[in-house]
Amino acid sequence: MFKAILIEKDEAGYRAAVRELDDAALPAGDVTVRVAYSTLNYKDGLAITGKSPVVRKFPMVPGIDLAGTVESSSHPDYQAGDAVVLNGWGVGETHWGGLAQRARLSGDWLVPLPAAFTPAQAMAIGTAGYTAMLCVLALERHGVTPAHGPIVVTGAAGGVGSVAVALLAKLGFSVAAVTGRPQEADYLRSLGASEVLERAELSAPGKPLAKERWAGAVDTVGSHTLANVCAQMKYRGVVTACGMAGGMELPATVAPFILRGVTLAGIDSVMCPRPERLQAWQRLAADLDLARLGRMAHEITLDEALPTAAALLAGQVRGRVVVDVNR
Repeated sequence: MFKAILIEKDEAGYRAAVRELDDAALPAGDVTVRVAYSTLNYKDGLAITGKSPVVRKFPMVPGIDLAGTVESSSHPDYQAGDAVVLNGWGVGETHWGGLAQRARLSGDWLVPLPAAFTPAQAMAIGTAGYTAMLCVLALERHGVTPAHGPIVVTGAAGGVGSVAVALLAKLGFSVAAVTGRPQEADYLRSLGASEVLERAELSAPGKPLAKERWAGAVDTVGSHTLANVCAQMKYRGVVTACGMAGGMELPATVAPFILRGVTLAGIDSVMCPRPERLQAWQRLAADLDLARLGRMAHEITLDEALPTAAALLAGQVRGRVVVDVNR
């Protein structure tokens, strides 16, 4: 038996609760993992609360991230005792996920836990930090360097934003952190932000083109915020878009793209090919300041994940939430 958050939907309604489950209930897979830690991401909050149709089949164990130890494996790349990490691949949506003490998965979805990180640190990074690293890699692929000018990070006090600020600052960029929580200014500066901006500066409808400000951007918000960021990019600036906390729509014009040569690069972490995942985790091990990681994460229990999910969606959670599934 093992403990897990189980989401059910039937004629009685939609509900999530911590349950004791039998190992026989685990889904198909060629690797069974004893989970040490998981996380609570925005998508997990949507799944647990039912605020958005994230879960595609029921019953479902949520949790798009996990870190743990292989218990058994018929996959050629893994054997019992290996430390592993998982992010995405539809886990927690179509396949039972990491908010549980055990998981059975495809070994193709796993990556080795980098030696630089403990399981708890890997989950302090989680999908949010791995996504932030994918954004940084995209900026680098498009040639953006600190010499080109400042980078703006929206939703900066959230999980992706926090890690993006810390990574970019460590790499020598001047980082402007945008947040709707001005009380988090000191926190963002402790991660390396050189400037903290109010969300209201970007969240209202804006002009098709505005004053050139940014050489690059990491946007987690979407909607008017993303449109305004694009409008404020420098010539040949690069915007990485990875979130929709402010909405799925993009009320923009083509002006930044055809008059300033701005690039809008979409970032998907869920189905990202394995070589890019490995590169992202290798770069996180090299470029993420563990002291700053410690400042952006806090730990909760499996039971606490249920009320925390609602607080996360309400924008009341700073940084990263690590879930110790064994307490």
